[in-house]
Amino acid sequence: MRSAVSVSKVSKTYKSGRVALKDIDLEIRHGEIFALLGPNGAGKTTLINVICGIVNITSGTIHADGHDVVRDYRAARSAIGLVPQELTTDAFETVWATVTLSRGLFGKKRDDAAIEKVLRELSLWERKNDKIMTLSGGMKRRVMIAKALSHEPTILFLDEPTAGVDVELRRGMWELIRALRAQGVTVILTTHYIQEAEELADRIGVINGGELVLVEDKNVLMQKLGKKELSLELAERLERVPDALAPYHLELAAEGTKLVYRFDSDGERGRITALLKTLEELGIAFRDLQTRQSSLEEIFVSLVHKKP
Repeated sequence: MRSAVSVSKVSKTYKSGRVALKDIDLEIRHGEIFALLGPNGAGKTTLINVICGIVNITSGTIHADGHDVVRDYRAARSAIGLVPQELTTDAFETVWATVTLSRGLFGKKRDDAAIEKVLRELSLWERKNDKIMTLSGGMKRRVMIAKALSHEPTILFLDEPTAGVDVELRRGMWELIRALRAQGVTVILTTHYIQEAEELADRIGVINGGELVLVEDKNVLMQKLGKKELSLELAERLERVPDALAPYHLELAAEGTKLVYRFDSDGERGRITALLKTLEELGIAFRDLQTRQSSLEEIFVSLVHKKP
């Protein structure tokens, strides 16, 4: 089965000499939610713009739904819906007129039933005759998504979809994104909210300095790169870590009342058993034991700091 989006050896260098993208290879699967993470200026928006044909590539090839975005631009672009980060709508138009016009711009015949379906799914139907200027920020964001979906694309790009949206609306947006995926729409989103990627994404790509640092299934990424931590709340305070515990590289924390052991994988289970046995032999008792795993945010920070 062909990919929804295929990016091969794509680079982008601006006339100023700034290299925005460097030999990007990326395959995005049909029907997945793909999160693209990276710091400001990493190349996230540039990558979206070259896939959507808004920015010309310097080298490489890109296919959207099997269509070359350069040689077969109209067919490729008609398969794509794009929700940019900026809210760009005519403030004096109504919701209905704005979304209907967007469908027409893609050469689609008027279909009031299709527009109604989109507006109902986005909880905009009751506001269809309201002017954009009267809507809240969250509602305007939904109108942007309605515009992007008006021509019934199979691929949807969301550039910072919940920027400036409160927590309640953000969670509502998450449910909407999941519903779109359930309908077969491939969703690619950029986000600064690590929790958003952790909640939604099937796979995650990390871009930094114009290079794709990593692409991985979210759960595999968490398992491979997420460090685990064992914390032991001691029954009595220690002045220092005994020499017999040196092989475990323990950290003495909380003013000597806690021992912390960090490890990388489930393969450490035997060492944990050995550690607990050594503690018993040394007469070091503990009141409580807790484990935790690194969050996606911690993994992301560690990845982007590997590249200049």
